[in-house]
Amino acid sequence: MKVIKNTTATRLLNRFDNELKNILLSDLRAFTRENSFLLSKQQAIRRSTLSVA
Repeated sequence: MKVIKNTTATRLLNRFDNELKNILLSDLRAFTRENSFLLSKQQAIRRSTLSVA
């Protein structure tokens, strides 16, 4: 089995990716909390089926 050693650049890139993901997820949570356009999933389903017809 081959052993892969993480380089400093790889660790730095992984850390950057994780931090960016956390920032984006927290922004998305804040946005959906402040701008709840749809009150429930059932309303979204009803709206999508009505627009198809």
